[in-house]
Amino acid sequence: MSASLLTAALDAAERGWHVFPLRPRDKRPALHGESVCPGIGDCAGFHRKWEDRATTDPDRIRRAWADLPFNIGIATGPSGLVVIDLDMPKTKSVKGSEDTPCGVTTFTALCERSGQEVPATYRTRTASGGQHLYFTAPNGVRLANSAGKLGKLIDTRAWGGYVVAPGSLTLAGPYGVVDPSPVAPLPDWLYALLTPRQVSRGLTAVPSSSKASRYASAAFRAEVATVQAAPHGERDTTLLSAARALGRFVAWGDLPLSVVTEALQEAGEYAGLSSRQCRTTVRSGLNWSIARNQHRRTA
Repeated sequence: MSASLLTAALDAAERGWHVFPLRPRDKRPALHGESVCPGIGDCAGFHRKWEDRATTDPDRIRRAWADLPFNIGIATGPSGLVVIDLDMPKTKSVKGSEDTPCGVTTFTALCERSGQEVPATYRTRTASGGQHLYFTAPNGVRLANSAGKLGKLIDTRAWGGYVVAPGSLTLAGPYGVVDPSPVAPLPDWLYALLTPRQVSRGLTAVPSSSKASRYASAAFRAEVATVQAAPHGERDTTLLSAARALGRFVAWGDLPLSVVTEALQEAGEYAGLSSRQCRTTVRSGLNWSIARNQHRRTA
């Protein structure tokens, strides 16, 4: 077992992936914690955590895996990787969890909504039955980990994160390769979803001299903020509601159509919706509201 794990660790390092030992049959790092750091060797001067100590040096790897069957962790950030973790629903969830889509299903649906094919790349199977999709990170970009940003049961691992390498074995089962394709670059559309965007400040150009305009400005800010903070599963309906709420101010001449459209589009993308979905929802909501609010209502 130790020999096969050593081979798997060396294979990962040969790909340029920085590895470190995990506890035998476990997913937790096997390295010492800061509270018991001896302050010597790698930690001379200050404590170095697993991300700092992960290595591609074959001699260090052979020494680390010489005696115990350590599982293998891959530090994704130093390795230049972004790994999408498609998880399985927890078996101890509430009643009805058997109908909960797994991460693979949710990711496939995300690709379809975005008008994209499921990316072909190096893919592994996790012990729980989920999958890891490996991508190379864009040059000069330092992405962080994310949880649920792309959808339910979809996490990402980049800087500050690690994944369990194929060849490892836990009590829940083994990790293995299911698609040995070369690691593909992170698609631009996924990078856009993982990178926060600043919402337009176009409201500053909106006239605020009248009472109606001041009220419209306040509504604008509130609706944009609500869309930005919309939780997963409610983003599209929140965006539609905001478009309908602001459409009346467009119809009454208090807010420019271009400003409202741009701000809602960017707020929706910031929340995690695809560009195409945002355009469709914003257009639908504004058109619905404008058609029904041709005459200003009086108190």
